[in-house]
Order: sequence, then structure tokens, then C-alpha cells
Amino acid sequence: MQAQIKRKDTFIGGIGTLFELRNELWQTILSFKSNLPREDFNAIPFINADGYHSKTIAYSLWHIFRIEDIVAHTLINCDEQVFFSGNYRERINSPIITTGNELVKNEISDFSKLLDINELYSYIFEVKESTEAMLRELPYEMLKQRISAERRDILREMNVVSGDEKAAWLIDYWCEKDIRGLIQMPFSRHWIMHIEASLRIENKIHTTATSDLN
Repeated sequence: MQAQIKRKDTFIGGIGTLFELRNELWQTILSFKSNLPREDFNAIPFINADGYHSKTIAYSLWHIFRIEDIVAHTLINCDEQVFFSGNYRERINSPIITTGNELVKNEISDFSKLLDINELYSYIFEVKESTEAMLRELPYEMLKQRISAERRDILREMNVVSGDEKAAWLIDYWCEKDIRGLIQMPFSRHWIMHIEASLRIENKIHTTATSDLN
């Protein structure tokens, strides 16, 4: 995908490859909802670890798609985020509107317990669909475009990225990339990292449960 989107003659094929990757990862996301009881979405078995697996599955899903929503709509498409247009703060019952980077350890678990998982899945599905609709219409010529200072300021004013030092760096990180760079991180690699971490959490939950039975 990364090689394909660099060239105009293979760009459309590269977007197709990206969608194949996302659809494969999406099946794993759906498997969590099918296979896990509600309390497993709050489990934080690696609470003291240093890595993406130190979170919960509910948090990981929230985090992936809040970032994608912010980047796709506020930074690239310059329109309203799905989170706000769909009234998802109230629907999901979230105490925050941010990416969640500022949360740590038990804060992550406590946050996860509050969320309506069915509505969270409605949100992440709608974000996925809206991002892919935007990418289908994205002209190749926009890939080298960088985020304007005005758009960066708008993002800061929205308070969807916490001012906490664990989160505030995100704005500069995104705005230093061109649109091709954003496709390669929030829309693809970011999914892989957090879904792999969620699988580690799921496997640990199952291993612990099996040990308890024995």
C-alpha cells in the first residue's frame, strides 16, 4: 500500500489495498463484540506494562476511531466529525471527547466501564465508512498537501486533544505530516498496533480464565 500510493498510476490500487487491510482488521474488531462478554472490554491485565497492550479493548477501539475521526474530518476533509454530528458523546456515555491519551492505568479501566459498547460499535462503523468514502474521492494531487496553520488552530480550539503532556504532542505530530503520511499512520498502521495489542489482552484474559478453572 505504501509503495502504491506514492505513484499516481498505482494510487487507486493503493487505496484498494488499504481497504483490504482495513477490512481484514475489521473482522478482528467484530470478533471482539461476538466473542467477549461485556466485562472483558474493561479488563486491563497488563496494567503495569509499557506498551499498547497496557490498555483495555474498549479504550483501544475508542482511541483508534477518535483519532481517525479527528484526522479524517477536522484535518483532511475540513468538515464535522462523526462524533459530533452523530451525538455520540451522549450515545456512548463518554465522559471525554478526546483521544484518551491522557488516561492511565485504572483511569482507562474506569473509563471503559462507562461506555455503551453497542453505541461505540455504531460509532466506529460510521467513522470507518466515512473515512473510506473520503479516501475514494481523494485526488492523488492532495497527498503532498500539509495541514494549514489555520486548521491546526481550529483543532486546538476544539479541545478534542487533551492539553496533558501525554496527549498534546499529537497535534504537532499530525500537522507535521502530509496527507500521505496521515494515510500511512492513523488509517492503517495505528489500527495494526492497537488491534494487535487488543488480541494480546484477549489472549491473556482467556489464559487467566483457563488457569482459574484448572
